[in-house]
Amino acid sequence: MLLRLVPEFELRRDVLPWLAERGCAAALDTSENSSALYVVNVERNGKIIYTWKGNQRNTHIGLYDLQTKQNEHLYMFEKNLNIISCSINNERTLLAVSFCQYTEEERAAQLLQSVSKYLTLLIEIHPINNVRVLKAVDSCVRVQFLYPVEGRNASRESRLLLVSEDKYIEQFDIHVVAEEEHKVVIQKSGQLPRAKVADDLVWAQWDMMEQRLFYIVPKLESHLDIAVNDTQLKLVNFGYDYCQDQDVASKSLKNLQVFTSKAGGLCVCCSLVSDIPHEIIYSIYFLHKGYNKTFTVSLERAESHQLKEVAFMNLDYYVAAYLPGQFLHLLNIQHPDMLCYSLFLTGEDARIDALQNCSIRCPWVSAALDCSAGSLYHVSISDSALLQLLHKSKRDCERLAALHCALLYFQHTEDLEMQIIRWISENLSTCHSFDPIQEFIIASLYCRLCPETENLDKLLPYTSLHDWIGAVPGVRCATDIISLPVLEFQNSKGFWEKLNSNLESVKYAEPHLHYHSKVLRREWHSLSEEREERRTTAYLRNIFENAKKVLSHLDTWDSGARLVPLFEEEDYQQQLLMGLMVAQLKDHLMRHLQYVGKKKIDQIVLDYVANLLNLVHRIMKEVWRRYQLHSCIFCFDERGSAAEFAVFHIMSRILEAANGMCMPLPPGFHTLHLGLGVRCLPLHTLLHYIDSGILQLTETCVRKLLKDLDDTEQNEKLKFSIVMRLPEALGQKVRQYWNHPINANFIARKYVKLLLEKLGNRQCSRPVPERLSFPVEFLPLNYLTNMLAEIENQGVHPYEKQDHVNARFVEETALKHTMTLLGLKYS
Repeated sequence: MLLRLVPEFELRRDVLPWLAERGCAAALDTSENSSALYVVNVERNGKIIYTWKGNQRNTHIGLYDLQTKQNEHLYMFEKNLNIISCSINNERTLLAVSFCQYTEEERAAQLLQSVSKYLTLLIEIHPINNVRVLKAVDSCVRVQFLYPVEGRNASRESRLLLVSEDKYIEQFDIHVVAEEEHKVVIQKSGQLPRAKVADDLVWAQWDMMEQRLFYIVPKLESHLDIAVNDTQLKLVNFGYDYCQDQDVASKSLKNLQVFTSKAGGLCVCCSLVSDIPHEIIYSIYFLHKGYNKTFTVSLERAESHQLKEVAFMNLDYYVAAYLPGQFLHLLNIQHPDMLCYSLFLTGEDARIDALQNCSIRCPWVSAALDCSAGSLYHVSISDSALLQLLHKSKRDCERLAALHCALLYFQHTEDLEMQIIRWISENLSTCHSFDPIQEFIIASLYCRLCPETENLDKLLPYTSLHDWIGAVPGVRCATDIISLPVLEFQNSKGFWEKLNSNLESVKYAEPHLHYHSKVLRREWHSLSEEREERRTTAYLRNIFENAKKVLSHLDTWDSGARLVPLFEEEDYQQQLLMGLMVAQLKDHLMRHLQYVGKKKIDQIVLDYVANLLNLVHRIMKEVWRRYQLHSCIFCFDERGSAAEFAVFHIMSRILEAANGMCMPLPPGFHTLHLGLGVRCLPLHTLLHYIDSGILQLTETCVRKLLKDLDDTEQNEKLKFSIVMRLPEALGQKVRQYWNHPINANFIARKYVKLLLEKLGNRQCSRPVPERLSFPVEFLPLNYLTNMLAEIENQGVHPYEKQDHVNARFVEETALKHTMTLLGLKYS
């Protein structure tokens, strides 16, 4: 089961034992049809209000505190009443209650035509004292106290919302005073001040945690194509009327709710009526993104008596659409554009044992109230179930959604990260629609850095995918563009500011704000090929200074001995790419986050690139541990093991992922990769990997190979093949480590070629002086060596750091080679 429910409150567990101690037998009737004990309301501060019938059929109201785990008796009516709504103020001095005085049958039998059916009272309970009638009407009324900002001192003023079935909302302002012996009473004896909040509404929802009121008024211009029934007012989170909801639940097939998220997400969720049997339709309006998605699900099995109303739960980063016994759909609120970031489950994975009916309310984020059972649960995604799903799933869409969910929902936990890396190493060849290494690195960077700086989530990439063609089996999805909501506020902070920022980014085409590597790739290739005559040395110096800062930043995180031999050498190409990424990412953020400041942006960029390198190192470290490799594997006199070959394959996929995203790799990566390639691959495959660019020749690895391997026939072939493929600059550095006639001949040929290229078409203008210590009676060679010596006299010397490579070296090498070909001994 993907969703984990932990009961925070249960009537049977937390209230019934307390009532039993008080000798209340009537409330202990827990039969299915009993309404003796039920939850009426849940307040912001974790206070749960419930009601029960006493032994004399009196009606009692009690309160359970989630923090102290204590019950408290609040008030008693000396008659059998149906409590509809109840709320207590923050200071616990006032109680508002709405109830039905009698049923229609009782009214007809007793001819009580002049008595109002519904009564709304305001009661002083500190201590129990005066009672005021707020409403005496024939329409149902709900009550809800407003709660002040957390941490604020007790106030002498309380505000009460009153929601009428006649489609209006009023606010009462209630002032209290403290009298002798700490008695708190309402200050004014006359009418309480009140104001109309909304009129002619057809739907309203109370967000008790954030103290927000959402409502729909049809006469206002609406951009949401939601056919709300305007004949009956529908209320969400304004308490729970057990009897009324029992009647409505079997008839109503619509469940409209509004959810918000910490990141400024605003969603409207609703279950729609379908005329087709075995078909469920529900819509999610992502108001902060400007579009709506309507999902149609064909049920594999459905009993005729089963409800077809989808329940919704707010998990902050996700909205859960749940139909008991059928499916569970987790929709990513931050990135709802592609279905591959949402998880649709059926069968055992979608089962939630504790929630087997549709009487589910979501009083706040990550909470579910089962109204019929009187249980409040903390809802969370199970990390173990998510990892299990990741391992057993055969569909790319489920794997990708589970991967992003694990990283986004659980943020940064090392144990989870290690298990994801293990899954990646085992499934590199099974994911066909995406690269798991790329997604892991990009999504991890996104989740680590974005929470630290506002609006950074709109500028950093969160995926390597540009689109998703695949579909979720059994689910049809239709997307419609909707108008963005218009916000009117002044100096608002928190959620509304973030929502406004989200709306602004949609207006400016949000996908184009995300950093991408196209320009980086072009610039890196240009500088790598040394064709940048327009670039100054100061520019390159700044680039490498950036790389130095990144590497020193990494050293502060991991100063101990490293398991994997990385970060132990300089790598010109990778440090060039590091420095360029720092420069370009900094420019990108400065264009859009100017208010953050240069110093903060510098730190963000350093953290981003350093974390990128650290993630690659983390992958390597986990793979190294798993296959139990030693810290140094550069021993070329024996073949590699199966474990080394597996690590080589994983490193090849890391390199492929890095090339695809144009991201730098830790210095030493290519040396380690080449070393494993030499040990694990046959020569023809090794050379093919080198020629195709999968393996890159590095000074450290080639130098060790030339020095450590003896000159057997097989090793000579390997060395010569490597030497022939060395870039010129690298060849000048490492060929000297192979003292062999083949290498000497190659160096001499190369030296002659370079000298003649330097000479061009120029002719020698004066007699050539005698330079050789002994005469050679071979005129072609005499002419060549004399010409080379003349060129050297003109200051041209391609191998300045190798003094022994000169005209004399060429002459001796040529003679040795000739004598070898003739089968003669050279002395």
